[in-house]
Amino acid sequence: MKKLTVSSLTKAKQGESTEELVLTDSETLDQVIQCLVENFSITTQGACDQKTLFEIMVKAASTGDSIENTAKLLKNIPTANDIRYHLNKINNFEELEAQINQALKSRIPLGLKKGCLKIAIDLNLICYYGKPTSSEFVTCTIK
Repeated sequence: MKKLTVSSLTKAKQGESTEELVLTDSETLDQVIQCLVENFSITTQGACDQKTLFEIMVKAASTGDSIENTAKLLKNIPTANDIRYHLNKINNFEELEAQINQALKSRIPLGLKKGCLKIAIDLNLICYYGKPTSSEFVTCTIK
């Protein structure tokens, strides 16, 4: 799929290629489900297979919705009670954390595995309202 964006338009004006790779919603979902299937194992039975369970959880997480409501909205899937039954089987959270870390590591592109990268994150967890005081802020100087 090709997509024309502002950056590709600029490249076109400069005589560069305008082809840009685009990851679609369905491709993203497929990759997430595949990653979960490869790295997690939840024993299921009946109509609730592991892939369906992951799809429901990803749908609920991506829309910020509950499993209960997601199960009501989707058709031909197990009930919310069935889903919770299978999720309640998870009792070793240290093992779950290790599996999550392995899942994240499994999707690191090869070029990033070879060396160190310098990154910066600007994270603001506290909403600011009111008058500033010097004790509320940390400042730094440019070297």
